This record gives sequence, C-alpha cells and structure tokens, in this order.
Amino acid sequence: MEQPETIQPPNQNLGRDEAAARAAAVRAHSYDVALDLSRAADPAVAGYRSRTTVRFSAAAPGSSTFLDFIHGGVDRVVLNGTALEIGTAVVGSRILLEGLQPENTVEVDGTALYSSSGEGMHRFVDPADGETYLYTQYEPADARRVFANFEQPDLKAEFTFTVTAPAGWHVASNQAAARREEHGDGTATWAFAPTGHMSTYITAVLAGPYHYVADTWSRRLDDGGVLEVPLGASCRASLAPHFDAEAIFDVTKRGLDFFHDLFDFPYPWGKYDQAFVPEYNLGAMENPGLVTFTEHYVFTSRATDAQYEGRANTIMHEMAHMWFGDLVTMRWWDDLWLKESFADFMGTLAVDEATDWRTAWVTFANRRKAWAYVQDQLPTTHPIVADITDLEAARQNFDGITYAKGASVLKQLVAYVGREDFISAVRAYFRCHAYGNTTLRDFLDELERASGRDMEAWSAAWLQTAGVPVLSVELELDDDGVTVRAARLRQEGTDPVTGRRVLRPHVTRLGVFGVREGALVRTDSVDVEITGESADLPWLAGRPRPAVLLPNDGDLSYAKVRFDDHSLGVLLRHLDTLDEPLARATAWAALWNMVRDGALPAPEFLEAVRRMAASVREVGVLQMLLDQSVAALESYCAPAPRARERGLLADRLVELMRAADPGSDHQLAFARTLARLARGGGGEDAVAGLLDGSAPVPGLAVDEELRWALLQALAARGLAGRKRLDDELGSAPSAVAAVGHALAQASRPDAGVKRAAWDAALSGADADGRTLSNDALSATAEGFTVGDHALIDGHYVDYWPALAGIWSRMSIGQATRVVQGLFPVRQDVGPEGPDAHPVLLAADRWLGDSSDAPRALRRVVIEQRDQLARSLRGQAISLRGPAAAPRG
Repeated sequence: MEQPETIQPPNQNLGRDEAAARAAAVRAHSYDVALDLSRAADPAVAGYRSRTTVRFSAAAPGSSTFLDFIHGGVDRVVLNGTALEIGTAVVGSRILLEGLQPENTVEVDGTALYSSSGEGMHRFVDPADGETYLYTQYEPADARRVFANFEQPDLKAEFTFTVTAPAGWHVASNQAAARREEHGDGTATWAFAPTGHMSTYITAVLAGPYHYVADTWSRRLDDGGVLEVPLGASCRASLAPHFDAEAIFDVTKRGLDFFHDLFDFPYPWGKYDQAFVPEYNLGAMENPGLVTFTEHYVFTSRATDAQYEGRANTIMHEMAHMWFGDLVTMRWWDDLWLKESFADFMGTLAVDEATDWRTAWVTFANRRKAWAYVQDQLPTTHPIVADITDLEAARQNFDGITYAKGASVLKQLVAYVGREDFISAVRAYFRCHAYGNTTLRDFLDELERASGRDMEAWSAAWLQTAGVPVLSVELELDDDGVTVRAARLRQEGTDPVTGRRVLRPHVTRLGVFGVREGALVRTDSVDVEITGESADLPWLAGRPRPAVLLPNDGDLSYAKVRFDDHSLGVLLRHLDTLDEPLARATAWAALWNMVRDGALPAPEFLEAVRRMAASVREVGVLQMLLDQSVAALESYCAPAPRARERGLLADRLVELMRAADPGSDHQLAFARTLARLARGGGGEDAVAGLLDGSAPVPGLAVDEELRWALLQALAARGLAGRKRLDDELGSAPSAVAAVGHALAQASRPDAGVKRAAWDAALSGADADGRTLSNDALSATAEGFTVGDHALIDGHYVDYWPALAGIWSRMSIGQATRVVQGLFPVRQDVGPEGPDAHPVLLAADRWLGDSSDAPRALRRVVIEQRDQLARSLRGQAISLRGPAAAPRG
C-alpha cells in the first residue's frame, strides 16, 4: 500500500519531566474506544475512524493538560460538553485541553492510519491468499497511533473497546467480547468487556480471518473455588496446516501452573489468548489477555528442538509479564528492568522447571548472555536502571542490558540472597503493588524485608553501574613449575560511562578440571564469594596445577571469563571431550568473547570449531557456535586468512552435514550455516546440488526455509537470476517466500540491482513508490550488503548526508532499520591500520558535525561505528597470529 510521506511532528517525543508533570496534574479513570475497521481490506483506504472518550480527574480546577494522538486528521474534540476549535486544540500529535474541571470527559473523533512498519495498527496482506490481517503493537508509546490517550505507563485506567469489522473476521481484544451485533451489510460490531486497571501500551486489538483454536486451563484455589481461564491461539488462515496449537497450549498450561504456585497470586486478567502475527517487530508482546507473537514461531519448515525450546521460552517470558509489567508496572521507562529483566529470568526458570527441556540455562549462558556482553561493551552502554529522558531513549533501551544482563544479574541476586527470600520478596511485591506503578526502591524494600540484607550496596554495584566485570584466576607456581604455591580469583571492572573502577559482589563458583584418559573431567567445584579485587583460593595450594580452571562455573554470575594460558591451551585441544553441557557452553562463550576482544585470533577459534563442533550435543549451542564461526570469518579475519578459512569452513560444513544422523537437528543446523556462508563464497557446488536434487543428503529435506536460504546463496554468487527468483516466488507465494525473494534479489552481483536496492532501502519504498513493510525493508538492506566492495562501497558517499532526512521522515523503528542496515560495517583492515580506516573517519566526521542530531540517531551511528572498529582490530590480530594475542 502506498501511504503519504509524513514528517514526524517534534512533539511526538514525550519527555520524562513532561510525563511526571502530567501524572501529577491528572488521573485517568476510563477509556471507551471505538474503531471502525470495516474497510481495512481496501488497499486504497489509508486509515480508519477512531473515536475515544476519556474520563479523568484534574488535581487543580482550571488547569490544562494534553492527550497524545498520532493521526491522519482530527474531526472533533469535545471537552466537558464543549466542542473545541480544532486548529487551536490539535497541535501536531497533541490535543490540548484547557480549563479543566475536577472531573472531566473528553471525546476525540478522528482518523488513525494503518501502518506497514509494525507500529500502531499494522496491516498485512497475505501473499498466499490475498486476505488482510490487522493487529496492534504499541510498546513503548504507539497506542497513540490508534486512539487518543495519555501515553505513559503510570496513568493507568480501565479500557472498553468496540470494533466494527467484516462479519466473517475473528476480532479480539484484551477481554472477551460481551456482545456481537451483525449489521446486514457484511460487517459486525464486537463490544468487549472492560479491562482491569492497566497502562495504554499493553492494550491490544486483533482483526482478520485468523484461524482460532480454543482450550481451557483451570486450577483449584485455596478457598475451595476454581479459577478457570479460557485459552485461545490464533494464526493466519494460510498457516493453519502448520499450527501446532496443542503443543502451544501444553506449554501455556504448564506455565500457568508454575507461576500460580511461584507467585502465590492467581492469574489476574480473565482469558489468555495468544496470537501469532505477521511482520512482527518483536519476539512477542505481553498484552494481558491477548499476547501477540511473531509468526516465525509457527514453523512452516522443519524446526529444531532449540527452536521449540526458544518458543517455549518466549511463551513463558510473556506469561511472567502478566505479573511483572502488567499487574505491577514501572512508573517510567527508567525502571524498564522491573519487567523485562524479571521476565527474561522467570521465563528461563519456568522452561527449566516446568517443561521437559533441560537445557534452558545452557541456552541462556550461550545465547542470551552473549547478547548482553556485546551490548554492555558498546560506547552507548548504560546501567540496568537507566536514565531515560524521553520516549526515543525508551524505545532504544529494549536491549541486551535491560533483558539479558538484567536477567543475569537477577540470577546472581538469587545466589546472593537465596531463592526462598527472593521469592518471598516477589510475592510481597505483588500483594503490595497490584495494579499500581513502582520504582527500583519499591522492590528493594521488599527484598530487604525478606532477606534481612541491606540491598543499597548491591543495587549500586549491579543495577546502577555499567560495564562487564572480568573474572580470572591468578596462579603462583613453585620452582618445579607444576605445584600451586598460591591462587586467587581476581576481578576487574570499570564503568565505561563514568570511567570509575567498579568491584562488584559475586557469589560464584570455580570449576577445576583435569584430563583423564584423553577426556576433560571435573575434579572439583568450589563456591567463592568475591567482593573486592581478589579472593584467595587456599584449597588449591600444594596441589598440581589443574588442566583447566573455569571461573563462573555454573554461570551463576554476570562476568566475562579470562583463561590463564595453560587452561586456554587445554580447552582448545580438549573442549570437545568435556561431558558437562553448562560448563562446555560457558567455556565456548568465553572463547567467543576473547575473539571479540582481540585476545584470541579468529583463525584459532575457527580451527577449534571445525574440529570440535561435531561433539556439541545441544543443537541450540551448536547453532550459536556456527553463527559465531561465520561472524569470526567475515568480521574478525583479514582478507588474506579469510579466503583460506572460508574454504576450510565450507568443506567442513559439507562434511559434517553428510556425516550427521539423517534427519537430525544437527544436520539441519550444518545445512543452514552452509547456505549462509555460501553467500560470500564457498560450498557453491554443495548448495546447488541440494537445491536441484543432483547431490541430495539423506534425511535432509529442502523445505521452504532452507530452499530460500540456498537460493539466496546462489543469487549472491550470480548463479540464480531474476527470472528464477520470480518463478520460485510465483510457484509458492507466502510471507516467508516474499521476504526470501527480496533478500535474494538484492543480493545479486549486478550494479543495477545494487543501485535499486540501495535506493529502495534509503527511501523506504520500491521503484513504484510503494512503501516497503518492515520485513521487506530489512531484507532489502541486508541483501544490498552482500557482495564485493566494488559493487557496494561507491554508494556509501550518499549515506552520511541522508541520515538526518531518514530520521525525520520515517518512524523511529523504520529509520533504525535503515540506518543500521545500510551502515558500511563490512569492511577490511587496510595498510593504514584498524584505527584509521576511512569509514571510521567518515563516521567520526559525521558525529562531529552532527552534535545537534537526535540522540537516538547518534546512538545508532556510535554503536555501528564501534562494531566496525572492533571488527577491524580483530582482523589486525588475525594477521599477526597467536603470539600477538594477549592471553590470561
């Protein structure tokens, strides 16, 4: 659909101080919201009628306030029975309300716009059958794209939604429909029951010909009553044959049982629907009573056990939000961690203790923490409790710090105060603050009462500082070079925001391993508490030097691990023989951090992966390791060693794919990685043979997802042209195929193709002027970056001058996709050295000349620049070899 280009009004970016002032001035009571979506299937109709009645009180008679509404036109505003002058009352995205009474009613009647960016009311046309689907996504502040409201988390209210839509559609909201009325013209109106007291950003509407499955969960309460919760699960109709609703309900029921017992607070939101929707910007969103998920969790192609575990983790994460975030909500986005960190931790805990997966903490150590370590080493890192001055900053803080680092620190907190006291504090927190808003202090108060500990020092060290601690073991050996004379666990830590040294309290564990009959085995594991620079390890004195010392064994704390030289050498030779999943995952994660830090040359890491990947039994860890191997090759190897390493890795992936058990998850992981690697060269014959069937691999089905991955590899190498890609899409149209086609087409090594892809990504529209959806935009940008420098680099001269315009004319979500996706991050170290690369210098010039650019835009550029600088430093290390890399 083509939509008019709009410049974002400057008053969309609500400031924290403005929000605090409004919260002090007014109190919201209720909203009645009526949406007319009856013409949504007509692509020529850009918007829909949105009518809102808000009831609220004012602290001071005669005072003023404002509503938020990002709209396509406002027709009427009536305050306490008086119609306001539109030209005066409506200013950009705000509706000004003056002369307030103690109790007020305001009615706003206007037009809201459908979106293709995943923000507000997203509209999607299914390429498989032409049907139209709608859903809403608001966090942190996009409810105002659908209806007029006080868009901040601490102005909670009750919401009653009424939706008019085609009569044959499935329409849903946070509560069940109280009544439905057909109009005789092919449309119907659904009136939903009022919600509980909640924030604007977790309200939701879903509408379209969705496939819907129902079930029920029930639980006997302590008072003898029964809590019965209707369950629902929905997806697009064309996905119905692939929809495993029974498996989704099984995880859901286990989670409701688990959290009911753990939190000692019954599920508070009535029904529990879960909708899997297209082109979703997030993994999921915790709208109470109507949780929305990316439909990537509806597996239309073969899925590995790790993918099913990942879906279960997301289901549990969102369910934990029903209490952390929905029932008790942070007052402002500074305390976003009060919901996201807790949900990340609780989701993993629920998968570990309430489902049949026993690798949840292994996956967490290997995947979630890797995200946190990357984010926490960027120049833009921030404390878990962040300083969020406005909504743009809030949107960017849904990051690895708030989610994965926060969850890691909560895991450390449980070890620090004990699980029983931690859960007691959580239960008291819900009882005290149900349906309200809180800050950090509120939770710490409950924790102090439950544990008897003063939590101020812990909070200051872990929640209010930034940066990754580093744990290592320092050994002194006797003259024989074998016997340990003294040993201590050391920590290093600097807050990169303040530059001050930070030594945090850790309750952790040191693992001791030896080599027995060629295998690495645990010989000891000792709990250690370290609060300062070091903690002595007297029990190691007088013993022979262990083969491997593993700090943070059990992954109890949040810290990077640095191995001593001896331990590193043994791990690089014997890690495949270690038969303990969590210890093995922790060691692999530490090795990857060393590559990123320039402490382990990428070729050494790649050699270890090639030799030992077959021994990794957990497919989630394996897939992460394979992803890291491709990143090590493409980002941390200089061109000279890269060419050799690419061939070695491609050959090994083909070998592993053919040797794996037929039809196994491991076989599929090797095939998917081969397809990704082959975009840049290597393994083309194997890819072509899989695709045309001339060289099949027993047990490996070339399904839709793998087929498009293979086609993208051939397209990038010039072995699949436009006609073939178009024919593939036409023969089996689907959402997966449409995105796969966009990426493959933009990957083709043709100057005209690259120019078209560049122009489309930069403008957000295709050659015919049609707005690219969020998924299409990302695929086009990614496809553009695949290929030789000769085809790509000449376009970047237009990148820097375009940044300000991109940010002003696109929503922040779409603009971020473009600025990140087109940043010239794939560069090679040159004779000038890593620190003087022309792209780094260009970024520095732009940052120096653009001090007045929006902070959110500058943050994206700063982060991308840092990723490139780290890549170039790693490439320089790869040229100098092992002796140049500092160890220990």
